[in-house]
Amino acid sequence: MLPYEKLLLENKAWAEEQKHTDPEFFSRLAAQQAPKFLWIGCSDSRVPADKITGTEPGEIFVHRNIANLVVNTDINFLSVLQYAVEVLKVEHVIVCGHYGCGGVKAAMNNHHYGIINHWLKEIKDIYRFQREVVDLLETEEERVDKLVELNVIEQVFNLAKTSIIQHAWKQEQRPQIHGWVYGINNGIIKPICEMDYDSEIDPLYRYDNL
Repeated sequence: MLPYEKLLLENKAWAEEQKHTDPEFFSRLAAQQAPKFLWIGCSDSRVPADKITGTEPGEIFVHRNIANLVVNTDINFLSVLQYAVEVLKVEHVIVCGHYGCGGVKAAMNNHHYGIINHWLKEIKDIYRFQREVVDLLETEEERVDKLVELNVIEQVFNLAKTSIIQHAWKQEQRPQIHGWVYGINNGIIKPICEMDYDSEIDPLYRYDNL
């Protein structure tokens, strides 16, 4: 059996099991989706949002990219964010990184990786500003994991700077933004930071005509 054929076989088995356990499962999903959460996570195959949170299909709206970045010029990300906030009316936006992130680690060296260099520049900038804090740590693993946490904090702040979030905060006092880091070695999510509609940010980033 070819690897992709196994996926199709597993899909049929899963669908049958779902229908056996809950005959109305797929009809409910087909009717609508009403997730309370938008998950912005890393593309790493070891960090599936539903598995590590124990949630079912329909509960989390998901966007994933290398190193869970919130890039304000990324139309793909902005489209997901706008749909989740303005149409789905999510109550929480979660940025979830993970310890040992390969993208973060790659951003800390000078190796040329090709087109991904443009993406990793976002993390390199964080490292440049936080180098004194990160480089104080003794091991490479500790330095990478520290930058993983600092990256999540920066992405939460990048979310708060978007007009999409600020408009929702001003009009509806939602969503709450959370910064988490997942431990691949133990399966535990560590909350790092959070921001709400009344959180303080530099007035330079606040729009007055929303």
